[in-house]
Parts: sequence; C-alpha cells; structure tokens
Amino acid sequence: MLLYYSTLLFEHAFFVIMKDYFQFSKYNTNLKTEIIAGTTTFLATMYIIVVNPSILSETGMSFNGVLTATILVSSFSSIMMGIYANNPIVVAPGMGLNAFFTYSAVLGMGIKWEVALGAVFWSGIIFLILSIFKIRTMIVQAIPKQIRYAISAGIGLFITFIGFVNAKFIVDNPATLVSIAKLDPILITFLIGLFVTSILVIKKINGALIFGIIFTTILSIPIGRIYGDASVINFGVPTLVTWNGIFSMPDFSVILKLNLLDSLSLSLIPIIFAFLFTDLFDSLSTFIGVAEAANLVDENGEPRNIRKSLIVDAVSTTISGLLGSSPGTSYIESATGVEEGGRTGMTAVVSGLLFLPFMFFSPIMSVVPAIATAPALILVGVFMMKPVLKINWLDFDDAIPAYLGMILIPLTYSITQGIIWSFISWTIIKVALGKYNEITPMLIIIDIFAIITLFL
Repeated sequence: MLLYYSTLLFEHAFFVIMKDYFQFSKYNTNLKTEIIAGTTTFLATMYIIVVNPSILSETGMSFNGVLTATILVSSFSSIMMGIYANNPIVVAPGMGLNAFFTYSAVLGMGIKWEVALGAVFWSGIIFLILSIFKIRTMIVQAIPKQIRYAISAGIGLFITFIGFVNAKFIVDNPATLVSIAKLDPILITFLIGLFVTSILVIKKINGALIFGIIFTTILSIPIGRIYGDASVINFGVPTLVTWNGIFSMPDFSVILKLNLLDSLSLSLIPIIFAFLFTDLFDSLSTFIGVAEAANLVDENGEPRNIRKSLIVDAVSTTISGLLGSSPGTSYIESATGVEEGGRTGMTAVVSGLLFLPFMFFSPIMSVVPAIATAPALILVGVFMMKPVLKINWLDFDDAIPAYLGMILIPLTYSITQGIIWSFISWTIIKVALGKYNEITPMLIIIDIFAIITLFL
C-alpha cells in the first residue's frame, strides 16, 4: 500500500514539475495535446529514418549504420530542442543536405565519406560559435517581416508540392515539366485519404492527421494484392504496406569514423562553407516559417527562444559528423504537430523519444507508404499559408521580393533558393528607390553570403 501511494505521489509531482517546466498554462496546452502533436510530427518526419541512409549509402557507407546514426541524431537533437529551447520543432538530418553530402561532396568531388563527415563536424562547430555569440540571432532580426511572411507561405507551397509528388499525383513531364498523373487505384486511395483527412481537420478532431495517416495506410493494404500495381512508385515492389518483419539490431559501424585532420585542408573549405550556409538558411527559414504560421513569437515579434533553438541546431550538426550522418537541421514538417496544438518543447521531446525504438524495430517503417503521409503534408501547406495575408501587396517594393521568395521555394525545390532571391531582390529594389533605412548592415552581409552560396 505504501508503495502504491508513493508511486502516485511521484507521478503527480513529476507531472506538476513537467507542466511548470514546459509552461503548459502560458501556452494554453496540456500533456495530452502535446503527446498527440509530438506523435503527429514524428509520423510526418519518420521517413528520414529510411530515406537518409538510402541516400548516404551511395557513398559506400553502411545503410544500417547510417540508419542507426539517423535515429540517434534525430532523437537526441529533438529532445534537446524540447528541453533546452522549449520549442515544438523536430531536428533531424536534413533533406537536401544529405543530397549535397552524397552527390556533390563525395561522388562529385571524389572526397572520402570519412572526410566529408569531418567537414560536417567543423561546419557545426562554426555554426555553434555563430549561435553562441548571437550572430545568428542578429541575422534573424535583420530579415524583413514581409520576407518572413513570404517564407512561411512559400514553405507551405513547398510542403504541399512534396506531398503531391510523394503520392505521384504530380509527375514529371518532358513537355510541361510537371503534370497530373492518370487516375489509378493508388491515386484514388490517396485522394480518399486526402478528403477523409481534410474532413477530420475541418471538424477539428484531435489527432486528425494521425488518424488520416492510419486510415490511408489501412486503405493501401489491398494495392498489389487484390488490385492495382505499385511498382512504379514503390521501387519495383508491386504491393504497398509491405511487411518486412519487426526486429533488427542497431549498427554502430559509422560512429566516430570521421576524419577531422584531412577535412581541414584548404580544398575542403568550400565544402564546409556550403554545409554551413545551406544549413543556416534552411534552419532560419524553418524557424521563421513555423513561428509565423503558428504565432510562436516573443513580445518583440521574433521567433520564440530563437537563440537557444539555433544553438540546438548547431549542436545537431556537430554530433551528426560524430555519429555518421549528414548535417542535422530543423524540420519544417514540425508544422504538422503545431497544427495539432503542440506549443511547447514537450512536442519535440515526444517526437524524439518515438525515434529511439526504431533502432530495434526499423522494419516497421516500411509499413507506412508515402501516399499515407502525403495528405498530412498537403494540409500542412494549407495551414502555413496564413501569413500571406500579412504581406503588403499594395506596395510593390515589398510585394515583389516577398512574392519571389514565396514562389521560388516550390519552383526551385529549395527553401534556400527562395530565401536567397528574396533577400537579393529586396536589397536591389530598396536601394534603387532610395529606401536605405530598410536595409540593415546585417542584411547586406547576408546578401554577400547569399551570392557566394549561389556560386558554390
């Protein structure tokens, strides 16, 4: 009996401490909402567990080794974001950065993957120094609000585009670049999932995106078994929701395999620089986009706890090099959890903890097909379009740079390109009009690095 009441007392005390630490009352949330939000974010980002090793393994790295590294980076970084920065943002190895690591640094320049990991580590160290001395915070504050709104909307369009591409609803076309695919059982399944998930969202059902993912996954089971053929969108495998078992042991073969000395050679400086500024622009745009869409801002209108969040992002890049992965960065898919009501770091902690079991149960990841998560990504795009109403469309010197940033993100398939061209166009237009007071010294510095990044 004493043990029973002691346990109850401990649980109550733990909950009170946790509620106070994450400031549930201040942000008008509760534990149940944060758990649902964290689970939703995890489901929207869990694809990285398989996608990241599939890309990095082309360098000669062990697929299972990178998978383990991806899980460790994602879990540790997300938990740190939640506990230290109290922000509902997942941090994991970044898409785009892993492609640069593989196709540009290793395969393109012939750099050994161990040396490339060293470059990732050193870029993280520089990143951390910039964050500690508030230089990155100054960069955030130098970004005009009109561009911030545009970045949020542009990322929304980008996420929607990714959702449609993942579902193979939008496909490439030699004549028109992109077009809509012909209806087949897979597309019909996706559309049913999209409309069901939309209705759940409209009715404000808690966990709507999770239920939508589960529903669409179940709906996908007959494809390739009873009707249809998923070979075209599923790496030659005719069935979706393919069961590959449950258990597999983690592989630690790529941990601490980085080459720190050779990665400091002069020829590697451009690679370190590219990692640094690509990660910089990606993480800044994510913080700004999520903050503007969900009103996660402080009393000055800046993204909440931005300095701490940027430090976490920098630490994530540093440990990525140590553990054997491309740089970690903040994930825009975190907006899925925010839309489910996640407002504190508990959302990120829940997501981070959910990564860990897949060190041993990674085959389960194959159960959820891309068409099941696509509806959630598309609807998040809708949510993130809200700030577009704040753009000053009547003043073209504000509207044109904002529009370029917003539209180029999805059209170039790059958040970085959108934000770079919005910066450059803003500066050129304001200078031409003599509005020098709207251009800060830090913005000019950003422009210079943006131009250098374009050439890299």
